[in-house]
Amino acid sequence: MAENPPSNRPDGSENDDENPKDPFSEMFGSLFGGAGGFDPKNLPEGLGEAMGLSNNPEAMAQMMAQAKAMMSAMSQGDGGPVNWKMATDSARQAISGDDPSISESRAAAVASASRLAEMWLNAATVFEADGSQARAFSRAEWVEKTMPVWKSLTTPVAESVGKAITAALSEQIPEQMRPMMGGAQGMLQSMGGTMFGMQLGTAVGGLAKDVLGATDIGLPLAGSAPALVPTNIAAFGEGLEVPEQEVLLYATLRECAHARLFNRVPWLRSSVISSVEAYARGIHIDMSRIEEAVRDIDPSNPESFQSLMGEGLFMPKRTPVQESALAKLELVLALIEGWVDEVVAGAAVNLPEAERLRETIRRRRATGGPAENAFASLVGLELRPRRLREASALWAHLLTERGMDGRDAIWAHPDLLPTEEDLMDPTGFTTRRQLAEADMTDIDEALSKLLDGGFDQPPADPEQTGQTGQPEDGPTTPSDDSGAESGDKDQGPTGGSPRES
Repeated sequence: MAENPPSNRPDGSENDDENPKDPFSEMFGSLFGGAGGFDPKNLPEGLGEAMGLSNNPEAMAQMMAQAKAMMSAMSQGDGGPVNWKMATDSARQAISGDDPSISESRAAAVASASRLAEMWLNAATVFEADGSQARAFSRAEWVEKTMPVWKSLTTPVAESVGKAITAALSEQIPEQMRPMMGGAQGMLQSMGGTMFGMQLGTAVGGLAKDVLGATDIGLPLAGSAPALVPTNIAAFGEGLEVPEQEVLLYATLRECAHARLFNRVPWLRSSVISSVEAYARGIHIDMSRIEEAVRDIDPSNPESFQSLMGEGLFMPKRTPVQESALAKLELVLALIEGWVDEVVAGAAVNLPEAERLRETIRRRRATGGPAENAFASLVGLELRPRRLREASALWAHLLTERGMDGRDAIWAHPDLLPTEEDLMDPTGFTTRRQLAEADMTDIDEALSKLLDGGFDQPPADPEQTGQTGQPEDGPTTPSDDSGAESGDKDQGPTGGSPRES
């Protein structure tokens, strides 16, 4: 039998010169997606020693398993700036083993609390419920239901991050190997989307273990109906020395109040989310930090790929435009949370521990937690109402001054919302509004007069009209009787010769 001709490729296979293949794609395919899976023999000679793994087979296997999972996710991505399958899988992995299903008794308790909360809220706000009953979510269900909103919030920053990672990784490839890149550019882009999806999923999974409902960060993340996470509510109540049913009812009051506000103020949800998106689109990535982080990746540590996205790596210095956008966003979030805080305080007067729960929630929202901080480090934005107490005091003052109808009517239009000055001086809110309305009335009247031609026209030039010597009110046509009494110098009505006496 004739011997096989010598192979001209490192893996022993033939190379078709007329159909050249990308060496990077082939390498990753043989390591992670080939028929035989990973075989250490496929590694180039000396690479294991260079990576410090020659004497640590367990670390090598762990690293390759992590890389294989990443490559598998890359192959299933849609090529966008975020690998959403990886994001969802990472979020689920973050809560795996710690997510009990919702029992029938807990679901019934949530439904009962929802009915009572809606009845109490009817006496605390003019905004009516839409008839939806609060839903009980497991942590995994919360992840699934909120992921569409996370997509709209994070896609703009993910696009910037993906471009930065791709450029940084490309720069790390030796100069002599760059002509061989071929289709590896797309692979690097896919890797960037996968890495971002992994870190985003971890942050969302962390939030899923901490939030009490679907509006905990001030945004309706799971649709218009109220939604609660009973497992987290029970964990939140531990150590408070407050009966569990009171904790559940207070959390339900807050969730239902949020739902009423967003359902009855149609422009509010889109306004808040568009503000977040506008802020995210202005994010620019510090390439020098990316390049430094990529150089510091430890191949022997599988977590290094994931930690690349953390620690505020992509939090740049804010531009003046972003600072302005952030100030407006934080003001709206404070007004939302302040209104909910005040309305729930009025609705929960029958709860013995309402004040304790109110103060605990205030501190929780003002300081945030590890999960919120992780999300903030990822997208460079903290969804936290820092002025919650001032906003709550403002809404309380407006309730006293205007009544419930007048207070809630302020949400009718975004131009009517209180300002930073109103938060600092609630008692001057009405006076400032009256002055502003008076100014606007004067402007409207002047504009209407201008459009209607009601302004006095300047007097005509006598030389142009030929009416020299006429009185201001213009010439008058005398009657026959007046002409008879006017004397010799009067003219007739047709401008004829003087009359004879």
